[in-house]
Amino acid sequence: MYYNKVEICGVNTSKLTVLKEDKKMELLRRIRENGDMQAREELINGNLRLVLSVIQRFSQRGENIDDLFQVGCIGLIKSIDHFDITQDVRFSTYAVPMIIGEVRRYIRDNNSVRVSRSMRDLAYRAMQAKEQLTNELNREPTVEEISEKIGVKKEEVVLALEAIVEPVSLYEPVYSDGGDTIYIMDQVGDRNDDNNWIDEIVLKDEIKKLSEREKRILTLRFMQGKTQVEVAKEIGISQAQVSRLEKGALDRIKNA
Repeated sequence: MYYNKVEICGVNTSKLTVLKEDKKMELLRRIRENGDMQAREELINGNLRLVLSVIQRFSQRGENIDDLFQVGCIGLIKSIDHFDITQDVRFSTYAVPMIIGEVRRYIRDNNSVRVSRSMRDLAYRAMQAKEQLTNELNREPTVEEISEKIGVKKEEVVLALEAIVEPVSLYEPVYSDGGDTIYIMDQVGDRNDDNNWIDEIVLKDEIKKLSEREKRILTLRFMQGKTQVEVAKEIGISQAQVSRLEKGALDRIKNA
């Protein structure tokens, strides 16, 4: 993995220093009170390892490590410029979300699926409001609370956040019990397909031939609208087993 490379953007990561919290606060005070640029430079260099640790979270996205490191440094600099030294908060607690936000913004802005600027801006405002509310409420805020904070309808907030979600391949595996692997495409349904087989459910003779477990699975899935995960939990078997039993039962009904 390229995160093992020693030199990133000309920086020897094996020699990065880590500042203690009291030293960080001392440097921040010098920056705020005296505009000390040397202290600012020292604070940046002393937190590059923090940037490195954050961008490792994005190791599976195939992005260039040097680009991510530079973007992460921008987030670090922004956190230094905006950190309030009067608050009883550790600098890293404030900096990490800033760095993550900057990296996510970079990845989304460079995504092959283009989203309008206004939609992205609304999504970023919603994410910032979510972070603030999480800190204030000590819990995950609701969509209603986020929409109220930024003064936008909750439907628009949901639409904006959905728009910037990175696309996922239909062949992305979502579950495996060591046997059959379930992919995202297995979870994608078509309402028309469901209606077609529901119409065929009048073939009572074929339905009667199903086992009690198969009947229960079909009832939970298509009469009560439960997901395969929920059905698996209720019945006490794996999701892969639910998928196989469901498919087998539907195939027999449709063939009949």
